[in-house]
Amino acid sequence: MYDEKLLQEVTAKAQTWLSDSYDEQTRAEVQAMLDNEDKTELVESFYKILEFGTGGLRGIMGAGCNRMNIYTVGSATQGLANYLKEAFKDLGRQISVVVGHDVRNNSRLFAETVANIFSANGIKVYLFEGPRPTPEVSYAIRRLGCQSGVNITASHNPKIYNGYKAYWDDGAQVVAPHDVNIINHVNAIEDVRDIKFNGNPDLIQIIGEDIDAPYIEDIATLSLSPEVNKKYHDLKIVYTPIHGVGRYIVPRSIERWGFDNIIHVPEQDVMSGEFPTVESPNPENPSAMAMAIAKAEEVDADLVLASDPDADRIGLVIKNTKGKYELVNGNQIQIIFLYYLMVRNRELGRLTGDEYIVKTIVTSETIAKIARKEGIKMFDCYTGFKWIATVMREMEGKGRYLGGGEESYGFLPETFARDKDSVSSIPLMCEIAAWAKDKGMTLNDLFIDLYINYGYSKERGISVVRPGKSGADEIAQMMVNFRENPQQTIDGSPVVLIKDFQKLEQRDMRTGEVTKLDMPVTSNVLQYYTEDGTKVSIRPSGTEPKIKFYIEVHDTLDKKENYDAKNEWADQKIDRICQSLGIA
Repeated sequence: MYDEKLLQEVTAKAQTWLSDSYDEQTRAEVQAMLDNEDKTELVESFYKILEFGTGGLRGIMGAGCNRMNIYTVGSATQGLANYLKEAFKDLGRQISVVVGHDVRNNSRLFAETVANIFSANGIKVYLFEGPRPTPEVSYAIRRLGCQSGVNITASHNPKIYNGYKAYWDDGAQVVAPHDVNIINHVNAIEDVRDIKFNGNPDLIQIIGEDIDAPYIEDIATLSLSPEVNKKYHDLKIVYTPIHGVGRYIVPRSIERWGFDNIIHVPEQDVMSGEFPTVESPNPENPSAMAMAIAKAEEVDADLVLASDPDADRIGLVIKNTKGKYELVNGNQIQIIFLYYLMVRNRELGRLTGDEYIVKTIVTSETIAKIARKEGIKMFDCYTGFKWIATVMREMEGKGRYLGGGEESYGFLPETFARDKDSVSSIPLMCEIAAWAKDKGMTLNDLFIDLYINYGYSKERGISVVRPGKSGADEIAQMMVNFRENPQQTIDGSPVVLIKDFQKLEQRDMRTGEVTKLDMPVTSNVLQYYTEDGTKVSIRPSGTEPKIKFYIEVHDTLDKKENYDAKNEWADQKIDRICQSLGIA
């Protein structure tokens, strides 16, 4: 199954992990892999080094250089510490960082390991007392005036994963030049003995409620319709944290906005890295939302809301035209958030002409249509909230940020944090539901209304999973094939524009003209645009073993009665597109 050269390489790497520089349990796990006749686990654990990418680390937990463990976490932290001391050598005061973590198995162990290494390097550490939302780590960095931060989380990945997110002094994940510089410093850690594991307790300060309270209060200032919230305070809201960190802080945030009828899903209030009631703790998966939907049916809820394990993403379920609870996709979530923020600010007379919104390039173009009609500037950026935060940083002092998000269920309505935030997004969605109700509409009615006014669209994301080394090779080849043999038509409509963000160029297929794309760096993303308004985006995931396809189709909607038929038309069209792309 594996060639001899590869087996020799992974065996040699694994044998270095048998030295007494590693703990006894790790050595035993590695020896078991070496002794096993089936070399699959050995190869997967050692065929490469778990790379510290532009956002940090993410991988399966276990022993080995391609796994999440205290040594790969330690190497990342030592490299980051070394770079911080270089980057802030003229700071004039002690360098400080925030360290947080989610509820996953080993998250506390990894967080304490990170805190110890930073403190051993003379860096002040603010360590959260327990699990906290990812956006609260970003918030704390800004509030405490820190130079960096680390959050231990794998977001909504399956339970075998964990991860490491690195932040800079603006509370956003690191970008150029710091990302590359950190990677270089991490790669320079060649020996586990270079990692300073023995912490200095005097430099570690535990934080908790002293950050929670102001975070909740700052989020409350985002409300645009407090009188409506008061009027509909008893809105029936089913909320589930899906076993994650949102359990305590999200209900508290909802209540602070004036809503007092929060209905829990008790089985999923259990904070556990085993995620016992779901196969995958991802609010975009219907199975993860099934228990909350059942609870909503039981109580006839107005809406269902969820946060993922680290409480940065939001899930939403509403009643459709037939009165059935239906999962809202990530694009629709962005559409409704940004629509409300633009329209409600206009209603309140708060638009001055310098407002702007941000979306990612794979997120629905309906948002751009709404922004144009409402006279709001819109920025497109790459996938990942670090790029939304980059726009925010560049626009400071030049414009007022209304909100930004991406189709992967992440939204940020504030500037005091710089990562997607369900703790603020969830009460905001409750407010939108109350605002719609005050106008005699449900959230579903609101969707239909905006589709009539701004144009109809439907989006679908498809992920093709290909795990392991062979999978990574297959994904790479798929991208090559789509570039070298581009689609000429999609569902019978000619492709009129191809954007290749790896080359930073776009080609008009009608004229052959090639122009440059105005983006800060290259990215492995390919987009097709057709004559009938279809947009297809293709990119490999940066954090998971999958290639992602983002399909959106557009049309007009003339009246409410035709909405269900239009949805059926769109679903059939997207199915045909999937077949033509070979991903059906």
